[in-house]
Amino acid sequence: MSATDETLAGRPKGSARSGFSLDIRLWKITATGRKSRPYRLRWVVAGQVHGDTFATSALADSRRSELWLAMKRGEAFEVESGLPESEVRAAAQAAEEAAVKAPLRWFEFCRKYVAGRWRTSAAKSRESMADGLAAVGLAMVQRGESAPEDAALRLAFRWGIVPANAREEPPEELKAAHDWLMTMDRPVVALADATVFEDVQYRLSYRLDGTRAAGETYKRRRRSLNTALEHAVDIGELPENPLQRARRKRVGSVDVVDRRVLVNAVQGRQLLTAVSYVGSWDRNRGRRLVAFYAVLYYAGLRPAEAVGLRLSDCHLPETGWGSLTLRETRPVSGKQWTDSGERHDRRGLKAREAATDRPVPIPPVLVAILRAHLNEFGTAKEGRVFGNERGGVVGSSTYWRAWEEARRYALPPDRVESPLAGRPYDLRHACITRWLNASVPIAEVARRVGNSPEVIHRRYHGCIDGHEEAANAKITKALEEEGDAM
Repeated sequence: MSATDETLAGRPKGSARSGFSLDIRLWKITATGRKSRPYRLRWVVAGQVHGDTFATSALADSRRSELWLAMKRGEAFEVESGLPESEVRAAAQAAEEAAVKAPLRWFEFCRKYVAGRWRTSAAKSRESMADGLAAVGLAMVQRGESAPEDAALRLAFRWGIVPANAREEPPEELKAAHDWLMTMDRPVVALADATVFEDVQYRLSYRLDGTRAAGETYKRRRRSLNTALEHAVDIGELPENPLQRARRKRVGSVDVVDRRVLVNAVQGRQLLTAVSYVGSWDRNRGRRLVAFYAVLYYAGLRPAEAVGLRLSDCHLPETGWGSLTLRETRPVSGKQWTDSGERHDRRGLKAREAATDRPVPIPPVLVAILRAHLNEFGTAKEGRVFGNERGGVVGSSTYWRAWEEARRYALPPDRVESPLAGRPYDLRHACITRWLNASVPIAEVARRVGNSPEVIHRRYHGCIDGHEEAANAKITKALEEEGDAM
């Protein structure tokens, strides 16, 4: 055996299959004389010399050890490439897998993406995520003469990406649309196409009927798409996030409260009274909700916070001020979005840690309303203050329908068609505005209603009375001083 190479004595020659040989000699590592890759390793397979260079001696030693172990195992080496048979097979398998791997399609990508985020997302977040991705899905599906309508495709998409439905057959009314999504959707990489992405941006901004979506809807959909595309980049399905190079659309802000929705004190009392007349023939449907609307109007609660309010959260003295200590919110989503299978999710307070609470002082008028409510109706299941006739959670459809009826009783016909108190949530706006006009500091208002001072200032600045008169007085004074100086 030469001092410059190694072989395995007694190896049978020519026993390997065609193109491979067991006649192998492994030489020692030598210097190349180059700075970048100064170490060379060479070996001979059936008289044909092969070699490679390395940046460090450790890398060269490691590669020599790999080849030596392959020789010791009795592997044949390919004559043409000089590689052990195991490495040749591994390289061929990798090339075959790369050749047959189809690009990930949009619907399957969304299903995997949503499944990965499902466990850590709230029900409302899951629904928002589904809405945004479903809107984009209408642009990511190919059309044809037999293509289902957009409404059916959207419903099928929202059904299909729920992880619990992954192995279920779609409902009969969605089967055709679901099958179309499964077979006619575009690959994720199609988002890099300018024409496709232009349609994606349209779908973010418009509803199914062609009318422009609300600004908040556009922003929510865009956020959902952006996080999904960032994930697509991370897993190698897209070279870059196309949203990052697209000019963001300017959308009108709906973050400022419209003064037209605010009720005054007389209107507020009239509306609460009108609620008690709603469904008087139907098990006192409206009377059960008077106190529900009252906590929105006098304490500034969100509807979902009122739904989750329990008797143990209430301090209701016989005289004077009381308090509500809010600990839970019950936002309504849908059975497919919640872990419990109920329409109402169970969450902590908005924008707060799960274990924190929010005490809210309440005036004597609200204390009296709540005491009367509890005396007449008692508590619902789980000790909740508000419940339906069966003791269950008050549904959003229930308090919306009752409110629409109450407005027709309490308001003149021209006001019924106006935005005035158009939603139950507008009672919260009226409460916050009342406190601000009473000169309660913004920080204290923010603490009571669970917002930041910045949000309160931004949303309600135009609702505070006296600002315009004060500004006019300052301008008048400045003009008078200029006149005196002339």
